[in-house]
Amino acid sequence: MRQTGILPDQDISALFQSGALKSPRVLDADQIQPASLDLRLGDKAFRVRASFLPGPDHLVADKLDRLKLHEINLVDGAVLETGCVYIVPLLEGLALPSNVSASANPKSSTGRLDIFTRVMTDRGHEFDKIAAGYHGPLYLEVSPRTFPIVVRAGSRLSQIRFRTGNALLSESELRDLHHAEMLVATEPPNISGGGIALSIDLDGDKDGLVGYRGKHHTGLVDVDKRAAQDVVDYWEPLYKSGAGELVLDPDEFYILVSREAVHVPPLYAAEMTPFDPLVGEFRVHYAGFFDPGFGHSAAGGTGSRAVLEVRSHEVP
Repeated sequence: MRQTGILPDQDISALFQSGALKSPRVLDADQIQPASLDLRLGDKAFRVRASFLPGPDHLVADKLDRLKLHEINLVDGAVLETGCVYIVPLLEGLALPSNVSASANPKSSTGRLDIFTRVMTDRGHEFDKIAAGYHGPLYLEVSPRTFPIVVRAGSRLSQIRFRTGNALLSESELRDLHHAEMLVATEPPNISGGGIALSIDLDGDKDGLVGYRGKHHTGLVDVDKRAAQDVVDYWEPLYKSGAGELVLDPDEFYILVSREAVHVPPLYAAEMTPFDPLVGEFRVHYAGFFDPGFGHSAAGGTGSRAVLEVRSHEVP
């Protein structure tokens, strides 16, 4: 295992073999990704009155006893309604070494369905952050925002990434890497605050399509079925305007793409910041992991555009 950096798939497999990652069920064949692990829902979910963090003195189960409204069996599948908050014990648990920490994000398919998910741990201070050396269960907070969904035990809505030491590049290291590897297909790159800024493509494709806005009062979406629904039943297409502008309505959900093509070299991984108050009052991404080799030229391309899940708040 490397001393500093994101753990790749072979090190994640080693965590299972050593008992640092645990599950009562055999792993799915494609559950381990190049630099992350998909997390699976357990057999039951709890609808709760409100979101919560356990804090340093409490277990998640203790808070659930006080805040749960009812229990839902997920073995044969169940509907999770929009606007409700659910807590689901995950199949995977952790017994991390003292030098390994982790962070979690929704999977890309989860983010594109506007399903708000966050991982919690016992005695946790933050969502989606797992302290080095953590021993205990994992829980997922799930709140569908636009579409009601069908889930079941084994559904995979979130993913976890493991790291040792400080894996972040400094701003100067990021600039050097861009000059060597061309991280985004634009010059000069907008590098500040330890990251690279991306912009929205408002020119669209050959038909002028720039993105989609989620419809309200739709049918169910089964998260385990791919390409099972007609796009127009759930999404309103958005086309290029003459002014090259797009007004984001408050509390609406949009799927857009970056203007820049993104390239992550095979020995690196990347994450996208969900909020930046200096840019606007909106969430720009749910599923923030970019695996090693995303858009890599050796894999057949010179970068791939990032899909952005955007939800505006308060003001247009």
